[in-house]
Amino acid sequence: MSERTLHLFEGYGVELEYMIVSRGDLSVSPKTDELLKLVNQGEIASDFENGPITWSNELTLHVVELKTSGPADALEPLPRLFRENVRTINRHLETLDAQLMPAAMHPWMDPQVEMKLWPHDYSPVYQTFNRVFDCSGHGWSNLQSVHLNLPFAGDAEFARLHAAIRLILPILPALAASSPILESQPSGFLDTRLDVYRHNARRIPSVSGRVIPEAVFDKKSYEEQILQKIYADIAPYDPEGVLQHEWLNARGAIARFERSAIEIRVIDVQECPHADLAICAAIVEVLRALVDEHWTPLGEQKAFSTDTLEQILTATTRDADEALITDAKYLRQFGYPLSGHPDRTRVTAHDLWKYILESLGMFQSKLEAAWGEPLRVILGQGPLARRILRAVDGDYSRSRLTSVYGELCRCLAEGKVFVP
Repeated sequence: MSERTLHLFEGYGVELEYMIVSRGDLSVSPKTDELLKLVNQGEIASDFENGPITWSNELTLHVVELKTSGPADALEPLPRLFRENVRTINRHLETLDAQLMPAAMHPWMDPQVEMKLWPHDYSPVYQTFNRVFDCSGHGWSNLQSVHLNLPFAGDAEFARLHAAIRLILPILPALAASSPILESQPSGFLDTRLDVYRHNARRIPSVSGRVIPEAVFDKKSYEEQILQKIYADIAPYDPEGVLQHEWLNARGAIARFERSAIEIRVIDVQECPHADLAICAAIVEVLRALVDEHWTPLGEQKAFSTDTLEQILTATTRDADEALITDAKYLRQFGYPLSGHPDRTRVTAHDLWKYILESLGMFQSKLEAAWGEPLRVILGQGPLARRILRAVDGDYSRSRLTSVYGELCRCLAEGKVFVP
């Protein structure tokens, strides 16, 4: 994340991905290169550093990524910085008859027809991805996420952070799911992005694994058990070694040893940066508590079954906040009270999150002032995916979807939380 190795929670790298769409009918608009050309003195470049926030291209021409230019010391200033950059980008896109759209998937995009790869610098990497995996599906070209990068220094800190992240990954869709519609119909998943993401590298299964990372807790073991396996499996398809880098790993959280950070990838992008950063702040507070062994000792966290974590993730991918969590050992990792309540081993992910956030003081003092509004909406009215479905109200016509997603575009432009 930086030249100086940061210790746990000394810095935060945040990346937000948005789709570029037409200002009129919200159709996919592949104009990322034109946007970056506007701000780079007429030169097409892969990024534009606008002070503390950098704009970057992604795999496809219709997605732009906004990210912290370096590790931020704190999360609290970031919603304003991201919001200002969203507004600046939208002013530039207006000249191209386009705008940014939030939420993790376009509701009617046909990627087989509309996907266009980034054709400029770095294109050999994207072309190799496309040749090996065929990027014309939803799992590559119709998904916008948030990446949260958290630093560690050495194996001991990596072990604590990786153990904690493995535990929290399965319940993140309960807060962050924002992709309930695929090709103009409800997909049956509140987090459709995560469902298609987990299958996008099925040609080489080791690339994404089981999304939940394996229980490995030092650099040597991680490289031997995860990275070397991926590199060996892809080598016949990538003889030039274009993709043999640690970013090829597509698990829900990946170790970035080159910058001493773990990157969390299972978070759908929300309707405005304030909501994105509120979710990131909630994640950080929970991880702090886990790392500090607030509820359970490190040994118990490290020993937790990948099978169980994967089962919970599958449930929250489908049902988000309403997913049932029946594993008492998992609930105990977060201090959820079980004694004296025989039904407490069948709690919803919403109830678990409500308990966690209240017990950690997310609705008190500074944390409440910074993050209370979006978190209260999420806990009170459901994740964005559920609010989208409520607004659509069973009408999946193009006109209704255009109306609802047009309102989401306005929420992004104005920095507002979506309340249907």
